Amino acid sequence: MSEPMLAVRGLDVDIVPPKGEPIPILRDVDLAVERGTVMGVVGESGSGKTMLLRALMRILPDRAKRDWHQVIFDGADVTERFDRERLPLAMVFQDPLTSFNPLRRIGGHLTEVIARFQHVRGGEAQARAVAALTDVGIPDPERVMRQYPHQLSGGMRQRAMIAMALLAEPEVLVADEPTTALDATIQAQILALLHRLQVQRGLTVVIVTHDLGVVAALCDRVTVMKDGRVVETGAVADVFADPQQEYTRTLLAAIPAAEIEGGRA
Repeated sequence: MSEPMLAVRGLDVDIVPPKGEPIPILRDVDLAVERGTVMGVVGESGSGKTMLLRALMRILPDRAKRDWHQVIFDGADVTERFDRERLPLAMVFQDPLTSFNPLRRIGGHLTEVIARFQHVRGGEAQARAVAALTDVGIPDPERVMRQYPHQLSGGMRQRAMIAMALLAEPEVLVADEPTTALDATIQAQILALLHRLQVQRGLTVVIVTHDLGVVAALCDRVTVMKDGRVVETGAVADVFADPQQEYTRTLLAAIPAAEIEGGRA
C-alpha cells in the first residue's frame, strides 16, 4: 500500500454523561485511505461507522470526547493542528432534507459555501452554483436554485447535497449512508454519479454504509467495524472472496450474491 492520503491511528471516542463513567463508542480505530481511492466502512447499526466520520469532520456530539495517536493528511502529520486548521474534507450526509435549512432556497445554500470556501460572491457565485448543479445531473438548475429543499425529490436533494459538498473544494469526500433513503433506481444513479465524480476529479472518498452491495459497486477497499472496533480491512475483492473474520462472513452471507457479482468486486 502506498502512502495514504488520509490516515488516523488509535482513535478513541467516548460519550461522557453528566454523571457516571464515560461510555466507549470507538476503540483503537485505525483507518488509512490511499489517494484517489474509495474506502467503504461497513458494519451493523451501532458499530461506530458514523461516529468515525463525525470524528474526522469535527462534528462530534457535545458530550463526546475524542483522542487519537496520529492523524496523517497528504503525507503530513497534522495531529497537533487538526482542531485548529481546516483540512480539505467535505461531507455528504445521510438525509439531505434534515441537513438543509428548510427556510433557505437551494441557491442560498450553495452560494454560502462558495463565498466561504472560494471567496466569490454575487453573479459569479450564482454561476458557479448553477454549474455545480449541472455537473451532478440536475435538470433546469436555474429553477432548482430558486426552490426550497422540500420541493425537491429525494434523489434531487442528494444530488444538490453532493454539489454543495464539492463546492467546498475538498480533496477527501466523506459520505454517510448517502443512498439509504432512496429507492433502488435512484440509489444506482447516485452511486454512478459518485463514481464518475471521484474518477473525474481524482477525489479520495470514504463512504459509510451498511450495504455491502454498495461497497461492491463503488469501493476499492473496505473496513469492517463491529462494536466500535475495526475487525477487518483489505481490498474489496480479497475481503469478499476470502473474509478472515466470522463477523465479515456473516455480513456477506446476508446479501444476495447478485449484488456482489454485479459490483466492481
